[in-house]
Amino acid sequence: MVRPKPKERRFGKGSRRCIRCGTHVAVIQARGIFLCRRCFREMAPKLGFKKYN
Repeated sequence: MVRPKPKERRFGKGSRRCIRCGTHVAVIQARGIFLCRRCFREMAPKLGFKKYN
């Protein structure tokens, strides 16, 4: 039996994915980053963000 293809999500959490790991949870969209918060913490220094606290 062939499964039907899931419908295309146009808005909401299901429409955005982390470009690194592919999760739909906690995706940061600001400045077109599209990384989840876990991947963002790992990649932030390479992207030029600095931690001040």
